[in-house]
Amino acid sequence: MPPKRFRSIKPEIRVLGVDDGAFVPRTRGTANVVGVVYRGGCWFEGVMQTEVTIDGLDATEKIAEMITGSPYYGEIRVAVLDGVTFAGFNVVDISKLSRSVDLPVISVVREKPDLEEIRSAFKNLPDFEIRWRAMENAGKLFEVETRRGENPVYMHTAGILREDAEKIIKSTSTHSLIPEALRVAHVIASGLSRSREKI
Repeated sequence: MPPKRFRSIKPEIRVLGVDDGAFVPRTRGTANVVGVVYRGGCWFEGVMQTEVTIDGLDATEKIAEMITGSPYYGEIRVAVLDGVTFAGFNVVDISKLSRSVDLPVISVVREKPDLEEIRSAFKNLPDFEIRWRAMENAGKLFEVETRRGENPVYMHTAGILREDAEKIIKSTSTHSLIPEALRVAHVIASGLSRSREKI
């Protein structure tokens, strides 16, 4: 999908933040994935949820189904993910996800990923080629300073121009270094994980 050019980026643009909850590494099972819809970085609008397999290969498909099956789907203008790996090493192919949901996708991380370290870890899992291809499909990594004078974050993009992605990330990072929708998705996913442990 060619990059989408935004005519204008309104302060109340509807952003979907997607993050996973805690899980026990190297175990079988699933991890919670939560999506939170915000208007800009100030107004909470709704939440959605799915589960993906720990160290599996279904994250792209499951997140796409979560988005398109949501009542908020028609209002969302961009999806922002917490990195491209969910539930361990279940890699989201953001280019494929962008095409599947017909939305721009941005992945954001606070620390610059060590690709060689990730590649080595993938080699300990089945389907190395599939996982690594999804990582490569994320494309170039960009550095973005979301809050003046503080540490930058790093983003990959799919279906959106770099300058538009930067504007959206900066304008919606109202209370931390990352977009508010993503921060709240992390809080909710973590809470669900703790509740699940007690059951």
